[in-house]
Amino acid sequence: MASISQTAGVRPAKSLTSRGGLVDKYFYLAMGLLAAAVVVAGFSQTVDASLFHPSIPRPTILWFHGAAFSAWVLFYIVQSMLVRTKNVKLHRSLGWFGAGLGSVMVPLGITTAVVMGQFDIHVLHEPGVEDFLILPFYDMVAFGTLISLAILWRKKPDLHRRLLFVATVGLLDAGFGRFQYLYDTNLFMVGVDLVMLLGVARDLLVDRRIHKVYLMALPCVFIAQFFAVYTWRSAAPWWMAIAHSLLG
Repeated sequence: MASISQTAGVRPAKSLTSRGGLVDKYFYLAMGLLAAAVVVAGFSQTVDASLFHPSIPRPTILWFHGAAFSAWVLFYIVQSMLVRTKNVKLHRSLGWFGAGLGSVMVPLGITTAVVMGQFDIHVLHEPGVEDFLILPFYDMVAFGTLISLAILWRKKPDLHRRLLFVATVGLLDAGFGRFQYLYDTNLFMVGVDLVMLLGVARDLLVDRRIHKVYLMALPCVFIAQFFAVYTWRSAAPWWMAIAHSLLG
């Protein structure tokens, strides 16, 4: 009887994929660190020659663009850490900084894409600039839409965290695209999608179902990605006319 009473109050150990297990606790923090690793690894391929020590100095706005997008990845990691350590009040307060940062990133990203496109055409005389412009435009439309929804549903954590996850991972095409092979074969978008699908895998392992955010958002994201890449690679005339009017 003593052994029964002694063990009755002992809680069974949580499994790796159970509610409250390691996957549930640390998934979003791990994804933030993975995003940072992709950004660092990808941009390390080009950042020295294209920003730190370029033969021709780049427009100043590129520095602001890099700082803002780096700050977003850091913000995502910090917010995930605050949730993990149950600092909910600070998480919510810092969230308004994130809302402001996200709001700035969209027009900053579009403006940077136009300014750098003009620089690449008129200063560096690079080919294929006009057709490529649709990719950063797509990134900003997708990011802005997802962030707006995340802010709207900030009081619904299950929606909020998944929308922020998809929005943040969607920016990683810039990191994956710095690897020449992935860029040449269009596999940089596949890299983005595989990371997004880790969120689906997390839900299946922990919740035993796929959350409606993924069921609704990911098909839209994948279709939009395909549309943007196809328009870029095919140099669609309708887009070339728009890009030419923007870049001059």
